[in-house]
Amino acid sequence: MKNQFIYGFLLLIFLALPPVANLLESIMIVHMHMQMPLLVIAGFLMAGLIQQRLPQFFKRWNHNGVPGILLFSIIMVYWMIPRLMDEALTVQSVELFKYISLPFLAGVPLRDSWQKIRPSFKNVIISCFSILFFAMGWLYITWPEQLCNNYLLIEQITLGWGFLTMAVCMVIYLIYNTLVDPSDYEEPSELSLEEA
Repeated sequence: MKNQFIYGFLLLIFLALPPVANLLESIMIVHMHMQMPLLVIAGFLMAGLIQQRLPQFFKRWNHNGVPGILLFSIIMVYWMIPRLMDEALTVQSVELFKYISLPFLAGVPLRDSWQKIRPSFKNVIISCFSILFFAMGWLYITWPEQLCNNYLLIEQITLGWGFLTMAVCMVIYLIYNTLVDPSDYEEPSELSLEEA
């Protein structure tokens, strides 16, 4: 847990370094589909030690995982708004909020919640995000004008195709998850080996 926290913290610091941040934010698809997920992963890695240190806090406010998943979803949808991508480049307070909200209000709740919610609810969450990604992809590809002033129209279209690709991958995962029985890949128990 401690090692994961250190890795997550170092990843967060690395992503916040001005040269790294400027490089990742200079390309629209990298900003949305690399920097932001990496910030969530940093929080996900740090969450283990935070859960260990504050067990009662998580038990009290996120005992069944639903509040945490709801918070995670709100933060992720919030950062998909084109205007906020623009403001993250030009308004320092918005940039600071990005580095706080994605790791601590998305990554940490995601790790705490994902192990608590039922598999069927996990599929619902993935389905909702796949629909959202299809919608965002369609918006970014078909909108005739720049949605973000700091990025070119071609970058906007590229981001749209990135959203569509991710949505397709999620749908493939859901189909696979529905058709494949996990018990087919379980290791045989010691008892069944002895019987054989």
